[in-house]
Amino acid sequence: MYDATLTQYVTWRNDTSLGGIEGCISKLQAADPNFVMGHVIASGLELIGTGRSVLLDDQLASAVRKTVELSKTQSITERERLHVSAMEMFSKGCFPKACVLWDEILLDHPTDLLALKFAHDTYFYIGHQTEMRDSVARVLPHWKPHMPLYSYLKGIYSFGLLETKLYDQAEKIAKEGLALTPGDAWAVHAVSHVHEMRAEVEKGLKFMEQTENNWKKCDMLACHNYWHWALNFIEKGEYEAALGIYDSQISKRCFSSEAMLDTVDACSMLYRLELEGVKVGDRWKELQKVTKPHREDHVLLFNDLHFLMTSLGAKDEETSRRLLETLWELAQAPGENHTHQLATSIGLPMCEALIEFDKGNYSRVVELLLPIRYHFTDIGGSDAQRDVFCQLLIHAAMKSQNKRHQKLARSLLVERDAFRPSSPLTDRLVQRALALHNLD
Repeated sequence: MYDATLTQYVTWRNDTSLGGIEGCISKLQAADPNFVMGHVIASGLELIGTGRSVLLDDQLASAVRKTVELSKTQSITERERLHVSAMEMFSKGCFPKACVLWDEILLDHPTDLLALKFAHDTYFYIGHQTEMRDSVARVLPHWKPHMPLYSYLKGIYSFGLLETKLYDQAEKIAKEGLALTPGDAWAVHAVSHVHEMRAEVEKGLKFMEQTENNWKKCDMLACHNYWHWALNFIEKGEYEAALGIYDSQISKRCFSSEAMLDTVDACSMLYRLELEGVKVGDRWKELQKVTKPHREDHVLLFNDLHFLMTSLGAKDEETSRRLLETLWELAQAPGENHTHQLATSIGLPMCEALIEFDKGNYSRVVELLLPIRYHFTDIGGSDAQRDVFCQLLIHAAMKSQNKRHQKLARSLLVERDAFRPSSPLTDRLVQRALALHNLD
């Protein structure tokens, strides 16, 4: 049951014949209530999903404490002890320390896939792109083709490569994985990222269409892959097609799962469409039903910013205010919580920028975002996901009445075009900037 749980986590697919991850964990704990690694994987998966906070969820906090206490009453290996400590560090928001512990495990046990995957996801959450790549690179020589789940390391490694802008190598490695396992949704996701970062719109659309049947049943990642598919339509300016994917796939999967990855995808999709001038109607209010219960979680700044997009879109001033107040309170508290430590320097200014943009105070948005634009990585997520904040800065600079800001907008667009040439979205923004500022 432990292996089955880990396999489903790595493959992003709940196996209904086994009762999914939840069913496997129930059977695992029933078979041996004192199995320490059973508690580690159960609590670890709840924590890594970032949908529950030990500060607010007594049941989760109790499960973490029970795991730690159980580990002290048994004769367990150093490897198991490190797993418990890493899980405990993550629960406290000490994400970098948790990663150090998982990497310590991998030094002696390079085929420990739980340590590898937990470290990979956590490096992603804190924007440590190079570490995310290298933590996989270090163990690859120890993996052999006959080992279970070997092919999935290709997709995992590919993601680290593309987030460090090694796109050619990333595409090659991901496609090696897909040649072995066509149903690897994460490898598909990596290739989609490569097309996104290169603005290869038609290639991206064709690739997702050709592979859809292979990954759409990977219920934990399918929503995110559809999100990538829709990004291509936004890039092309085909907004109805993007909205069609939102309505038929993204929102339905989000409302069904209420998983954080699905939720932030829905938030981001609507916000990007509104930046493009698309009216999304009552979709914000529907989405607010999912995000509002999480307004005080503050597990990740990345999540907070997307929840705020939704409360602003739904015109729910009380939820927006409460989200900022509670984040500010946690930022003042002592401790090593990674998210709370970054709240003052990154999280709160970015939140304020979203609020000021909603109010039409575009100059203030530029003042808030420009000094920290090279630190957006710290909120976590991928380059593709964080691009919404780069677009926000450009739109604010374009709409600002400050002439220096308008000049900045043109400079940012030139910069964007240099890194991602032939982007239809960039071309549209350039034309919009010229029209707004009466330039030719």
